[in-house]
Amino acid sequence: MARTPRAGQRNDQRRGRGRDGGPEQTELVDKLVGINRVAKVVKGGRRFGFAALVVVGDEKGRVGFGSGKAREVPEAIRKATEQAKTKMIRVPLREGRTLHHDVKGDFGAGHVICRAAPPGTGIIAGGPMRAVFETLGVQDVVAKSNGSQNPYNMVKATFEALKLLQSPRSVAARRGRKVSDILGPRGGTENAPVAAEASDG
Repeated sequence: MARTPRAGQRNDQRRGRGRDGGPEQTELVDKLVGINRVAKVVKGGRRFGFAALVVVGDEKGRVGFGSGKAREVPEAIRKATEQAKTKMIRVPLREGRTLHHDVKGDFGAGHVICRAAPPGTGIIAGGPMRAVFETLGVQDVVAKSNGSQNPYNMVKATFEALKLLQSPRSVAARRGRKVSDILGPRGGTENAPVAAEASDG
């Protein structure tokens, strides 16, 4: 008679499958960006809880963030992680290590600038932004926050910047041209073509 798997074994089996029932290609890495103590005023007084901000990525071009609130810290982190997994986006990376071009992102009072960097630069960015780039899989980038230092605004502004990134292949496909025409004769950076694409609307 077949033995029924324990709860932990069932969870491992579910973890190895994607949403469509197929095998999951990569494992996700999560980083806790920040956790705050929050209070809710009720009839009997104040009810305290915790709010967590988590970033999740596969270190291969996919990343997402989420927030969660609960009475206990572990439950708040679990809620934030589950939300982050459902809000993941795919970001094109040059050579799998850096951004294709410089980009700016804004959200509320948060303003960030992300620049592509040569090999060996590393991740030069603040705490919340560093967590996003590490889980995304970026190895070389220079990022600066010129606005609010609130972790939520910084993370959301960083994601707004990442959504604006375009690869030379996607720009070439949109224009009906070859990738070599987009990069130029010496295979330079993609800043100029993408900037021109943005100005064209």
